[in-house]
Amino acid sequence: MKYKPLIIGDLVAPAPIVQGGMGVGISLSGLASAVASCGGIGVISAAQPGFREPDFFTNTVEANIRALSREIKTAKIKSNNGIIGVNIMVALNNFDDYVKCCIDSGADLIISGAGLPMRLPELTEGSNIKIAPIVSSLKAAKVILQRWDKRYSRSADLIVIEGPKAGGHLGFHADEAENLEHIDEEVKEIIEYKKMYEEKYKKTIPVVFGGGVFSNSDVAHYINEIGTDGVQVATRFVATIECDADEAFKNAYINSTEETIGIVRSPVGMPGRAILNSYIKKTSLYRDPVNKCFNCIHKCNPVTTPYCLSKALFNAANGDLENALIFCGKNAYKIKEITTVKAVMDDLLS
Repeated sequence: MKYKPLIIGDLVAPAPIVQGGMGVGISLSGLASAVASCGGIGVISAAQPGFREPDFFTNTVEANIRALSREIKTAKIKSNNGIIGVNIMVALNNFDDYVKCCIDSGADLIISGAGLPMRLPELTEGSNIKIAPIVSSLKAAKVILQRWDKRYSRSADLIVIEGPKAGGHLGFHADEAENLEHIDEEVKEIIEYKKMYEEKYKKTIPVVFGGGVFSNSDVAHYINEIGTDGVQVATRFVATIECDADEAFKNAYINSTEETIGIVRSPVGMPGRAILNSYIKKTSLYRDPVNKCFNCIHKCNPVTTPYCLSKALFNAANGDLENALIFCGKNAYKIKEITTVKAVMDDLLS
């Protein structure tokens, strides 16, 4: 099936696929550049990108900024100047520094969620970088678009809607994350609502949907039936040769079952979807004391948190699955082999 390109201002992605940003260390320049080379939008995660830097433990912020800048520039080169975005969680400390790094390093797009990115227009003013909030409800979309309109006299360049089947931290309460009936209507309502800002600012604001988009029939459903301009896909890209994660992490997806994937409570208090491995079960009963705090997320208290979120994600990316938090989407168990980004893209768009 032939789909229209995803157009975000002067950015034109021939394939209407946005690769979801996955941290820590799962989507860096390797995966992002491969997706961009296939005509989609590659996305690097700004969640602790410098965790492999030699001075990370003593110079965390600088190591992260240095690594993020390098990953952006590398992805742009490897993809022959393809479209590269960066996912920055609002909950991150030093959010402003990451935004500046994206602008200075030549990223095309900032996608921001895990909170409401209220100040993003202010932080990107004067640059050409495109900005996209991540929302999970019409209410969140209204709050952000109204604030950006009133305070900054501008609107979003793209809206990313994440549904309850997504992996990682979710914009839903734990009970809502298993209620999958309402999301299509919510997407339609957001598409309808943003039209007033398109008219006011004389621009097109494309909408993409992510969370459980796994097959070509899912892509067709959201673009042709629901009316989105594209889709966001993350889980499908993990078990690819180009993904930046350790092979053990990729194989965890392949070896998962529907029963071993569920909702967990993140150390930062948010629900998330992950593989229910031995570490998750152990830390639900006993604390894994935090010996080193990386001061990465708001509202995380190292004295009371059940375990260090960053450390658990470092371990996952490095293949130490016995001491790891392995985020994944609801459909991860459907993955049966390691393939290539091109094969995934071809399948999604076939």
